[in-house]
Amino acid sequence: MGELRALPVTTRTTRTTTPTVHVVVPGDIDDPARPSGGNAYDRRLCDGLIAAGLPVHEIAVAGTWPEPGDAARAELDRRLAAVPAGAAVVLDGLVACAVPEVLVPHAGRLRLALVVHLPLGDEAGLAPVTAADRSARERAALDAATVVVATSRWTALRLAQVHGVPDARVHVIAPGVQPAALAPASDGGARLLCVGSLTPTKGQDLLVEALARLGDRSWTCRLVGPLTRDATHVAAVRALVRRHGLEGRVAVTGPCTGPVLDAAYAASDLLVLPSRAETYGMVVTEALARGIPVLACAVGGVPETLGRAPDGTVPGVLVPTADVASLAAALRRWLDEPELRHAARAAARARRPQLTGWDTTAHEWIRVLEHSYPLMARGGGA
Repeated sequence: MGELRALPVTTRTTRTTTPTVHVVVPGDIDDPARPSGGNAYDRRLCDGLIAAGLPVHEIAVAGTWPEPGDAARAELDRRLAAVPAGAAVVLDGLVACAVPEVLVPHAGRLRLALVVHLPLGDEAGLAPVTAADRSARERAALDAATVVVATSRWTALRLAQVHGVPDARVHVIAPGVQPAALAPASDGGARLLCVGSLTPTKGQDLLVEALARLGDRSWTCRLVGPLTRDATHVAAVRALVRRHGLEGRVAVTGPCTGPVLDAAYAASDLLVLPSRAETYGMVVTEALARGIPVLACAVGGVPETLGRAPDGTVPGVLVPTADVASLAAALRRWLDEPELRHAARAAARARRPQLTGWDTTAHEWIRVLEHSYPLMARGGGA
């Protein structure tokens, strides 16, 4: 007999001709200068669907979402018009919910699935008239959708409260988290980290005010995140740092992604999330994946995301929202009480195995798509 050679292995799928999923995302989805939880979710969603064998057509639309100019509106309209009739289209709510006048005319020919990260009117610092206008636009867009996906249970409840979206139309598909190595803890727990865009919503101004009340305790804090979304807030945070004489302790570093962000986590003892609004808080699970405890405002979906270790211990500390005194008191306890730090670290490490990966997020999306669009399950054109 001649030499036996292995035959090439082929992978078969039950979907013989799987329809393409069209995914509309902000144009800056991969911009390293503008990372965000929403962009990370969208990227992982697209990549996860592709990895699962679904054809994906990514439609990135540049614009100052959720306040786009005429050119961005026209581009979105043009791109949607080019999608085949009957196709499934997943749209980031930051884009779609801002322009119902563009979206609604396409609702009759396309199967629209809107993913809501943060209700548009809930962004902190908005003038009441702006918040009301954004909410009205979002409501009209949601009414036109076949499916609505919220990234946390809190968001789903909020959509029902604000827009009256019935439970039957809302699916909760939470973000996943990338597994990571444990971060080594320092003895004093003095290395603080805050990750998020410098905007009023993320509350870095509250954190600086709280840090100014720590007296002569030893600590450092890095504020990591994009500096381009709200120049006024960035200037205000920097002014607070100078006013309190914290230049040597508080570093405003700008955005970090990939290995640089990994290194920032690895060099930290505590993640601080002082947000005024937060539907999920992906940085919370990023910290927990590394065994890092979290001090956060108990706002929106954060308590749900932080969760509890199997023994019921909270892997960190929750404080009232926008309460500088409570935030400062919690920081003092963290720095002064080794027992608190030890218990929080143990709980964070015990919480790690409970976290779900991005593959779970992708599989949940596939389940929703197949349930809502039967053609996806049995194969077919589009």
